[in-house]
This record gives sequence, C-alpha cells and structure tokens, in this order.
Amino acid sequence: MQPTNPLIVQSDRTILLETNNERFEEARDALSGFAELVKSPEHLHTYRVTPLSLWNAAALGWDADEVKGTLENLTKYDLPQNVLADIDEYIGRYGRLKLVRDVDEMFLVSDDPVVLKEVCAHRKVHPFLLGGIEGDRVQVKPTERGFIKHTLIQIGFPVEDLAGYTEGEPLDVPLRSEMISGGDFGLRAYQTEAVDAFYAGGSDRGGSGVVVLPCGAGKTVVGIGTMAKVGAKTLILTTNVTALRQWKSEIVDKTGLNEEDIGEYSGERKELKPVTITTYQILTYRRKKTDEFVHFHLFNDADWGLIIYDEVHLLPAPVFRAVANLQSRRRLGLTATLVREDGKEEEVFSLIGPKKYDVPWRVLEKQGWVAEATCHELRVGFVDDNLRLEYAMADQRKKYRLAATNPAKLQVITRLIDKHQEDRVLIIGQYLDQLHAIAELTGAPIITGETPQNAREVLYNKFRSGEEPRLVVSRVANFAVDLPDANVAIQVSGTFGSRQEEAQRLGRILRPKQTGSNNACFYTVVTRDTTEQEFSTRRQLFLTEQGYRYEIETIEL
Repeated sequence: MQPTNPLIVQSDRTILLETNNERFEEARDALSGFAELVKSPEHLHTYRVTPLSLWNAAALGWDADEVKGTLENLTKYDLPQNVLADIDEYIGRYGRLKLVRDVDEMFLVSDDPVVLKEVCAHRKVHPFLLGGIEGDRVQVKPTERGFIKHTLIQIGFPVEDLAGYTEGEPLDVPLRSEMISGGDFGLRAYQTEAVDAFYAGGSDRGGSGVVVLPCGAGKTVVGIGTMAKVGAKTLILTTNVTALRQWKSEIVDKTGLNEEDIGEYSGERKELKPVTITTYQILTYRRKKTDEFVHFHLFNDADWGLIIYDEVHLLPAPVFRAVANLQSRRRLGLTATLVREDGKEEEVFSLIGPKKYDVPWRVLEKQGWVAEATCHELRVGFVDDNLRLEYAMADQRKKYRLAATNPAKLQVITRLIDKHQEDRVLIIGQYLDQLHAIAELTGAPIITGETPQNAREVLYNKFRSGEEPRLVVSRVANFAVDLPDANVAIQVSGTFGSRQEEAQRLGRILRPKQTGSNNACFYTVVTRDTTEQEFSTRRQLFLTEQGYRYEIETIEL
C-alpha cells in the first residue's frame, strides 16, 4: 500500500485520481494512454478502462505489463485481480485475429484455434466467410473486408488488418524546402513521427489509422507529408468548403504540385484531379432520404492510393458504409480528439484504423508549438425575474435554450471586449438571434451558415490582417478555419454537452503566435444554476483530460 500515491483502481475498471496530489500531472498523462476520462469535479477525477481504450493502447505499442506496471506505480492500494485479468485479456485480444491476403484470396487467421472457432461460430460472422476453418485460417469474402472487421470488434475481437493495399495510380508529391508564401518549410519532429507511424515503411502494418494532434499543431502538414510518402493519387474529405480551400492552398504552398493538379469537388465545382478535395456535406447529399447518395461514386472514380479524412471524428454515419468498401485503400484519419458524441468510436477504429500517433496537448504547448491557453468559465445568473419563472416552468430542451441565450450574457461580453481591446477576439455561439444581437452590440461583423462563401473569405482575411479585430461566428467556424492571430475566444452558447465542440473552439486560438506573447484566453459564459452549467461540465471533459483547468468565476451584475 502506498497512501501518498494519487490513484485508486476499483474492481469495475474505474480509476479515481486525486487532483491535489503532487503526482497528479504524471498520473493524468499516463492514464491518457489507456483510459478514458468520465468526469472531472474539483478533487477527484474518474477514469474508466474500456476494451476500446486498451485496444488503442495496444495499437500504439503498449503491452499488458506496461499498463499494469503504470497502474501499480501510481495506485494507493493493491490492484483488483479482475482488473489485472481484464487488462491481460483485452490487450491480448488485439492482433490475435489477423486478416491476410494470399494472391487474390483473403483469410482470417489466428494462432489460437479456440478463438478462431468461437468467432466463426458467431451468427453475425457467417455471411462474410467462404467455407470452413482449414488449419489456422478461414477464407473471407474480399468484398466484405470492412464489414467483418466492424462485426468482429462489435463482438469483442478487434482484427489486425495485414491484407495490404492497392498502391493506386502513382503521383509524385515533392515537398518544398521553401514555401511559396515565404519562409523555410520542413516537417517538425512530431509531424515526421506521425507520418512514419502511419506509413510504417510502406508495410502492411501501416497504411490505415488515425493521427491525433491538437488544433493548430499542423495536422494538414501531417497529411501533406503522408501524401509525399505514399506517392499516389489522393482523395481528401474535409468538413466544409473553407477547409477544402485551405487544404488546396496549403498543398500548393508546401509541395511541388500546382493548382491544376488539385481538384475541388463541391457544390460549386465538380473537378476530378490527381489530388481531389471534397466535403462530407457533398458526399452525403441525396435528393430524398430514400434515394442513393448522389456523389458516392467519387470513391471509385479514380485509382486512389490514399484517402485522407480530415476531422475524422465528424465522419458522418452514412459514409461508414462507403468506408467499409474502401479497405484496400490507405486511409489516414486526422483529428484533435477521437471523441464522437454518437458513440461510434468503434467504427472509426475498425474502418479507418486504430490510433497510430497521439501527443498530449500540453506537451506541444510546453514545446511552443501551440499557444499557452488559459480557460475560464464565467457564471452569470438571470437578472429578469420573469425569465427565471419561464425557465422554471419550461421543459428540458427549452430550459437549455433559455439559459444559453440569457440576455445577461451581453453585459459579460461587453466587459470582456473592454478588457481585450488590443486582442483578436472570436465570439462563438449556437443561436443565430443571440449572435446577431451580439454583433449589433459590439459592431463586429458576423459569419453564419447563411453567409456566402466569398463573403466569409473576405471577413476572415480582414480578421487576419487586423482590419477587423473581432468576429462573431456561428458553428461554421468550429472546424478548420485558419485564423492564426486569434488569441481570445468567447463562447456564449454551444451544442449541449459536446466535448468535441469545446476542443475545436479552443483550437481556434491555439495556433502559435508570430508576434507578442504566445498566450491565448478561452472564455465560456454560462448561466448559473441551470442545465447549461451541467452541460458545460461535460463539455470540458476532454480538455480537462488534456491538462487544462477552468478558472470558475461568478459574475455579479
């Protein structure tokens, strides 16, 4: 027993972490490798070890002894025997089943005949098999490669896919040593590590998986570095047209490809080029809910050697069907967080691939690659008694909207604007009537989903140049908007308890600053003693796991 240690490991695979322990940061960083944060009140954070968290750890190179050794080094009390057994069991399952190819045939193989018999006897697996078990293998329908992987992870047996890839049509993607925009160019050490971890020397052990890096750490550059390694025609899926055009600009700026080599496949243009960039929105378009997806043919319109999924945690559920049929293509997912609010993390693991590279946000902050951010939660009450009464009588959904759009927040925003007169400020929210009121109050321009793409670009450029020091933005700015000089973000409302949205919004201000201090401030304004305050606590979970602490302040008006 080590009473001064920070962890208590419980038999239900939950782990309690004392925040005021001198080894708190060491334990927090260690747990991020193989456990998931469940809740984070002031004094005790709760983690959970799950099969998926252990399989991702195994994919990153952890073995069972390392996980158990880490817990033993940090726990107060003896580890429960069932937890030790579960760690052995779940990590031991990763790679026990493998998909391999022999000429044109595909097989599910295992050194454990009992496991092979168990999974082949499962009724959900039968439709994907050809014949019975022969020795250590059973033949699989090659066209069902993705579906059998997805099914097997659902029944608790993740498959290591070693069946190889179609090389795709060759495309030379030389990296520049000097960018067109000016300045030297080269991948940072961690970006090179991420590319190498994904590519794995071109072997079958690489070629599919997810790279997790903070917003502002250069995930696009990792994608470009991977394109250079693979050297084949590439399809890139992005979140919106703004992100699409930023990818195109970055590729032209940092590689030997020119604009004629890069196609935009959007609502405005339908270009098919050696590098083609599209959006999730256009891919999931269909005229009616019962119709086929109009643009899914894009996945098969060229001999792609690499498919890049930007912000892979947002991959729409309908695209999973197409992804299941693309297992012979190299697939790179890029994201700041693997958290999915729809609970489909297993689909990303089985159909895009396991986590291949991950760096804690605070590590890159200490190295100066992302801005040093402070997070503040500002709590303000209702000042209108009639509004308080309306809130008290409302149903749950209306309660949230009333709290999120509390007019008292406008006074808080005015104070923050006065405090940050010399800064570049983004005011981000969910509800358009609230955002228009803020734009009118502050005199700042507003960007919403209704703002034409060209008008958005004009306003973003004015913000970048300093002509407009403040912008009011809706959810359209949550993802992939490159505003490197933004150093203050004020969140006035959000999507209930979305952890991924909180991380992305902080990410808008994390790009390293070229001038002045490398500091950023993130404010979230919530209505005190309401459901919004409860959802705010959930929203903060992922960032808390990454080492950010929220300073709580009650605002009196």
